[in-house]
Amino acid sequence: MVGISGYEIRRRNIVHPGSLFGPGQVMDDGCIGISACLDAIAPAYDEAVAAGKAVGLGLGIKNSGLGNGLLEIAEAIVRLDEEGGVEVRHCWTEMGQGIHTVAQQVAATELGVDPDSVRVVVDTTRELGAGQTTGSRGTLMGAGAVQAACRAAIEGGCLPGVDYSGEYRVDWTNSIAEGLEHPVVHSAFSYAAQLVVMDRATGQIDKVVAVHDVGRAVNPLLCEGQIEGAVHMGLGYALSEDFPADGEGRPTNMTLRSLGILRPKDVPPIEPVLVEVPQPRSPYGIKGMGEIGLVPTAGAVAAALHDLDGLWRTRLPMRRDGAPEEVEQR
Repeated sequence: MVGISGYEIRRRNIVHPGSLFGPGQVMDDGCIGISACLDAIAPAYDEAVAAGKAVGLGLGIKNSGLGNGLLEIAEAIVRLDEEGGVEVRHCWTEMGQGIHTVAQQVAATELGVDPDSVRVVVDTTRELGAGQTTGSRGTLMGAGAVQAACRAAIEGGCLPGVDYSGEYRVDWTNSIAEGLEHPVVHSAFSYAAQLVVMDRATGQIDKVVAVHDVGRAVNPLLCEGQIEGAVHMGLGYALSEDFPADGEGRPTNMTLRSLGILRPKDVPPIEPVLVEVPQPRSPYGIKGMGEIGLVPTAGAVAAALHDLDGLWRTRLPMRRDGAPEEVEQR
């Protein structure tokens, strides 16, 4: 109606350093990441529009799960042996997010040793403290704790057989209950721009371009894998997945297949792009790559479908007609 593109209207409304977020937090230089994401996705957006494709652009901002006035502490132990091996102990649950790999990389970087000489152990015998084990928190807090332990080892002479302890803490956030005009509600945010490109003739999704600012990609391969998994999940959430129940709350779809989960062969090509705008006051500038991977996807799909037929969908899933067979055909 105002004669500008969806890309441009987003460009004019993104946050910038000094902008107020939500309850009044003043955004720091880390939020430059959203501009960087838009810049990085612009060529794919322009190419798709020029090709006559239906496009949907979604933007996302997500806190890393650290803040709200809570004291966040993570600890790690580093121990060297006579043969030059390094043992790193932490208390994070490894559930596929790659925290062992992060700990190994940090130790190798800080101590200047071969990564193969670093052994990572989940320690349940000490009160190492970590809070919730979630993807974005694990990388940020875990990396900070291992970094501190390694630097304690260097300061102590890297003596074999000695437990060197280090901690990373976030103790500068505020609770809304404090009544501050500009509380620091969250210590870090990550940002994303996702583009859904759809064929106008068939209505099929040609590809999804997912640009994510993670602050620092400690392990790019793991990071890209998380993005791909999140987009896969987001497409199913947007298009086909459902978990209906009867009037008494009992599920009416009783098999995984009937839930409409997208199988790998039904997922369009996903192009992950990593952007690295450092987060102030964060180890290595890390922001995290957890929930943000899923935040923009459904919105981008809805925008692409609107570009396709002019209709806004207001319920999820947006394309499921009920029968599993129909979902499979799509």
